[in-house]
Amino acid sequence: MRDFSIGELSRRSGVNIETIRYYERIGLLPPPPRTEGGHRLYPDNHLKRLVFIRRSRELGFTLDEIRNLLGLVEGGYTCGEVKDAAFTHLKDIRRKIADLRRMERTLTETAARCEGGDAPDCPIMDSLFEEAR
Repeated sequence: MRDFSIGELSRRSGVNIETIRYYERIGLLPPPPRTEGGHRLYPDNHLKRLVFIRRSRELGFTLDEIRNLLGLVEGGYTCGEVKDAAFTHLKDIRRKIADLRRMERTLTETAARCEGGDAPDCPIMDSLFEEAR
């Protein structure tokens, strides 16, 4: 087992130093032990936890969802509980994808009506001022 400085932890985990400090402040990462001089020393379990957080963020989990997943880890979990959390997140991702596709269609249609040029009349701007139908 080895302890890391915050710089080494950042390098090994791929997480920015300020982000590591932020995760400590919000309680996702427990405060590390400190030397007599007050320097933080991060043990291996901090690195493992930080990699878990980074990978979860890469998959789009929110900080609250990550907190929930870490709670499952700390409290003992079943594969079924993890699967439920993953499918709930997947449902949210699919909803966001559908929203993005709708936005893409709307913007494509609106931009296609625009001729560009120097005229002050612009269908894109007009559509942004329109009230909801």
